[in-house]
Amino acid sequence: MSALADTFSRFIARQTGARSARVIDFDKLSGGAIQDNFGLTLELEGGSRPGRQEFVVRQDAPSAVAESLSRPQEFRVLQAAFRAGVTAPEPLWLCEDPEVSERVFYVMTRAAGSASPRKLVKADFSKEQRRNIVRRLGAELARLHTVKPPQESLAFLALPDPGNPALSRIALYRRYLKEIGEPHPVLEWALNWLEDHVPEAGPTVLCHCDFRTGNYMMDGDQLTAVLDWEFAAWSDPCEDLGWLCSRSWRFGADDREVGGVGDRQDLLEGYREVSGVELDPAKVSYWEVMALVRWAMIALQQARRHMSGEQRSLELALTGRMVAQMELDLLNQIQELEDGK
Repeated sequence: MSALADTFSRFIARQTGARSARVIDFDKLSGGAIQDNFGLTLELEGGSRPGRQEFVVRQDAPSAVAESLSRPQEFRVLQAAFRAGVTAPEPLWLCEDPEVSERVFYVMTRAAGSASPRKLVKADFSKEQRRNIVRRLGAELARLHTVKPPQESLAFLALPDPGNPALSRIALYRRYLKEIGEPHPVLEWALNWLEDHVPEAGPTVLCHCDFRTGNYMMDGDQLTAVLDWEFAAWSDPCEDLGWLCSRSWRFGADDREVGGVGDRQDLLEGYREVSGVELDPAKVSYWEVMALVRWAMIALQQARRHMSGEQRSLELALTGRMVAQMELDLLNQIQELEDGK
C-alpha cells in the first residue's frame, strides 16, 4: 500500500506540476466490489492545486464482469455527466500507461459524506427531508438524461439494438444466462414476461444504470456525489428510475420504494421539475422487473469470478448467494403487477 501511495502521488505531482507531494493519508475504500477505489490525501507544494488535496483513485480490479466499462470509458462517461451538471466527482486525470501502477486508473476529487446504504436508510430524517432527498435524486437523473447520442466522446457506447432498449436488454440477459450454463427457470420465466410486456421505447439517453442507494454520497441530508459510472449505457430514461426503485436497493425499508429513502411520486416529481417530462409509473414498474433480472445476472457473474479462481473473495461469493432472494422478488413483483391490471 505504501508503494502504491507513492506511485499515485508521483503521478498527481506530474499532472499538477507540484514541486513535491507528501502523502498524508492513503487507504482502500469500502465498497467497490467490481473496481478498486483508494482514498488519497496529499499536501502538494506549488503547481496547479497547491495545499491539502483529497482524491479518489479508481483502478481496475484483478477481474471484471461482462457489463462493466473499462476505466478510460468510465472516465469519459464521468466527464460527460459532470459537464451536464450532475453532482458527480470532478474527473481529473486518466492514466492508461500500465507501467505506472501495472493497471489502468483515473483520479477524481473526493466528496464529503458517506455512501453507506444502511446508514442512510436508518437515518433519522424527517418526512420533509426524505422528500427533498428523493426529489433531488430525480433531478440528478433528469440532468444526466439531457446527454443524448451522438456524442463523439462516448462513441464506444453501443446504441440499443433493435432500437428498443428493453428488447436489447432482454437479448443480452438471455445470452448471459446461456453463458452461465446453470438452470434458472425463474429468470427464464421473467425474461419471457418482460418480452411479452415490452413498453413503447422512450428517448435514448445516457443512463447511469447503477443509480441506487449505496452509489451516491450524502453529507447529512445533502447529496454530495453520484458514484460508480462503470455500467453507463444508452438506454430508456425509465431504466435508471426502475433500478433505483428496485426492491434490491431498499435495504429492509420496503415501504420506501425509492432506495429505502422515500416515495416514488416524489422521485417522479423531481424528475419532471427539471426535465419537463411526465414519466409513466407503469413503465417505471416494468423496468423494476428488468432491474431484478439484471441484478441477478450480475450476481451470478460475480460469483463466477470467485468460483473460477480469478478473484477469490467472500464478498463475491456471498453476492452469488443472493440470487435466490432476487428470484423470489421477481415472482412476487410480477404477480403483483398481474393482479393490478
